[in-house]
Amino acid sequence: MEMHSRLEPRSEYLGFELALAARKLVEQVMLVKPGEHVVLTGDTSSDRRVVDATAQAVAAAGAHPVVVWYETLPGSSMEPPRPVAGAIADADVWIEFAVSYLMHSDAFRTAMANGCRYTNLTAMDVHMLVATVGRPDFQGVIRLGKALVRLLEAADEVRITSANGTDITGRNGDRPVNLRGKPAEKPGETVMLSGQISWNPLEETQDGVLVFDGALWPPDELGLLRSPVRCTVEKGVVTAIEGGQDADTFRRWMESWDDPNMFRVAHWSLGFNPGVLAPTGRIVEDERVFGCVELGIGTKGAWIGGEPWVAAAHTDGSVLGPSLYLDGEAIEVDGRYVHPELVEICRELGVAGY
Repeated sequence: MEMHSRLEPRSEYLGFELALAARKLVEQVMLVKPGEHVVLTGDTSSDRRVVDATAQAVAAAGAHPVVVWYETLPGSSMEPPRPVAGAIADADVWIEFAVSYLMHSDAFRTAMANGCRYTNLTAMDVHMLVATVGRPDFQGVIRLGKALVRLLEAADEVRITSANGTDITGRNGDRPVNLRGKPAEKPGETVMLSGQISWNPLEETQDGVLVFDGALWPPDELGLLRSPVRCTVEKGVVTAIEGGQDADTFRRWMESWDDPNMFRVAHWSLGFNPGVLAPTGRIVEDERVFGCVELGIGTKGAWIGGEPWVAAAHTDGSVLGPSLYLDGEAIEVDGRYVHPELVEICRELGVAGY
């Protein structure tokens, strides 16, 4: 995976800040209760300091931390070793740190069906946990997300453009708009890192050009993009992938699955975590670059609205500096929110430039 290296090996690096961030994750995001069984999964590519700090926060909350380590799998959404599947199937809360994440696998679906509350924090390192969880105002970021949800729910047509050539439209119909970064309040609920909303316009209305220019992962050969990847979208399906070397790599990987569902657009997302100002190659972080747009292609979960489908894999890519139009009205221009309500919340959050 192509990413910016920022790994400081000292165990004491951001130690105090890490402890605070882990506590916020456990108590404010995952809402861990005394006596609950909390499984933390990490693979051999995970940052052990993050996992250990989170396990300590679970114990401090009066719950039972169970840490499961296993080998890094060749790709995401693959089935894990049986003991891993067994552990998450019987968990009250599951916090996933593995780089080759299990989300969308059969083991994941079983855990969700059994009522586990889950969050995907793939490739989370010390700096990322502190920047995205520890330092931001969690409730303030949720307030911004709810404002974006209201604006999108009131709109029919959504158009996204960017300087690099993105120009794609879709109609929302009655599809729900989901605030992904929220507290894990319900059994069987999947929540993600704060600073993202997701939805999927009616598939047959999604048409245009999508140019990924921030990050794109998987495949592992990509991550932080070196050249734009241009995708033509017709009725919710990617029909052409063009560009330079990164586009060639992405096209070969998509075609290698020999699965038509791999080319279906699964979700549209907006990123707005104040702690993420530029992509790094860590996709969960890159999906939340403040002001970015991110789209997922491949497997579509039931939570997104409309008919779900299963593909051989799922991939996510980001568009930097987008402009966002709702029924022709701009609420974001070149990566900066311009709608008055959004601008005011950004000022309250202390976002640079507002």
